Amino acid sequence: MNEVPLGALFGVLAILIVLSAFFSSSETALMSINRYRLRHRAQEGYRAAQLVERLLRRPDRLIGLILIGNNFVNIFASSLVTIIALRVGGQGAVAAGAGILTLVILIFAEVAPKTLAALNPEKLAFPAAFIYTPLLKISYPLVWSVNLMANALLRLLGVETKRSSGTALSGEELRTVVAEAGALIPGRHRDMMVSILDLGKVTVDDIMVPRNEIIGIDLEDDWDHVLEQLEDTQHTRLVVFRGELDNTIGILHLRNILKLMVDGDLDSASLESRVRDAYYVPEGTPLQRQLFNFQGARRRVALVVDEYGDIQGLVTMDDILEEIVGEFTSDPSAVYRDVQNEGDGRYVVQGSANVRELNRTMNWTLPVKGPKTLNGLILEKTGAIPDAGVRLEIDGYDMEILQASGNAIKSVRVATPASPSGS
Repeated sequence: MNEVPLGALFGVLAILIVLSAFFSSSETALMSINRYRLRHRAQEGYRAAQLVERLLRRPDRLIGLILIGNNFVNIFASSLVTIIALRVGGQGAVAAGAGILTLVILIFAEVAPKTLAALNPEKLAFPAAFIYTPLLKISYPLVWSVNLMANALLRLLGVETKRSSGTALSGEELRTVVAEAGALIPGRHRDMMVSILDLGKVTVDDIMVPRNEIIGIDLEDDWDHVLEQLEDTQHTRLVVFRGELDNTIGILHLRNILKLMVDGDLDSASLESRVRDAYYVPEGTPLQRQLFNFQGARRRVALVVDEYGDIQGLVTMDDILEEIVGEFTSDPSAVYRDVQNEGDGRYVVQGSANVRELNRTMNWTLPVKGPKTLNGLILEKTGAIPDAGVRLEIDGYDMEILQASGNAIKSVRVATPASPSGS
């Protein structure tokens, strides 16, 4: 090496440092690239993405190739610096040369390239794939031998080398990805996607119309009263029963009797003949499953029953869709039907109001794990039915009981945490 000019040695050293930077940066880029974006681009036919995806299927081989190359150029560079130091300053310059090389490699071949790769993984990973793919084929025997010995050592230490956690996301992880997508997904769409992921946590009990609020037709009522109900109802589907709700006959769609009503030919027998059998679902059914149940059964209304077969409430397809897209209303400025705004962050709320609907419509954060209604939430807190005028606080919301009967709370004044307390 004494015959080789110093300029040539420094040139080779510079090339080795560049190669070291390439190996370091490409390793970081390939390992930190977004696997889902990579898969999407590969499915679109982008050649570089397909090569990267193929390399990452066996990360042990890829890492083995990169480390072999990186260690080779770093050791070669260290030997070269030793030769240069001996020729320039003798034995005393060897230690200084080693220190300078360490600093140069640390800055120019490790920290700076890896930082750049972490910030722009695709820009470095895609070009590197065209180099590593043929290089892996050429050096495969060496890479295979190194991986064989490394995997044998790991197995001796009790590590399963063939087991891979994969890139699949759990529901909670996917929820976090969607929630943090930022400008990549419009806010409204992001909220809908999160709501879909949350459907499995919510059951029909949480959104059903409770038994005492179900509007239906009792065939034992006076016929004039039945006709008046049919003319005044705001619903297109009604429960039809005889005497009491547990004696339900089925569900009536008003379009099936519209012509008879117009012609004046509707009577109890003709109405009953157009009633469709009721569709029952057990309480506790997750909304995600019930959505598919509605689709499979081609139904839009279901009666929720307990383990004894007693009707507990009514749930509709629209109720589930509202969990995803929000409340359906023809008036965007309309306030939730059970809430009267008094101003200054104070509201008069009906005790029967559903807590989940209050949270969704009013942007409140009342606890939803437990009672479904505001009445139940207060009773759980107090342990008894409080008298009018009693005040309490639930999760920062100041509440004053306005009306209470013998078995339920009728209305409550609620002051939100940022507002003055109710008077």
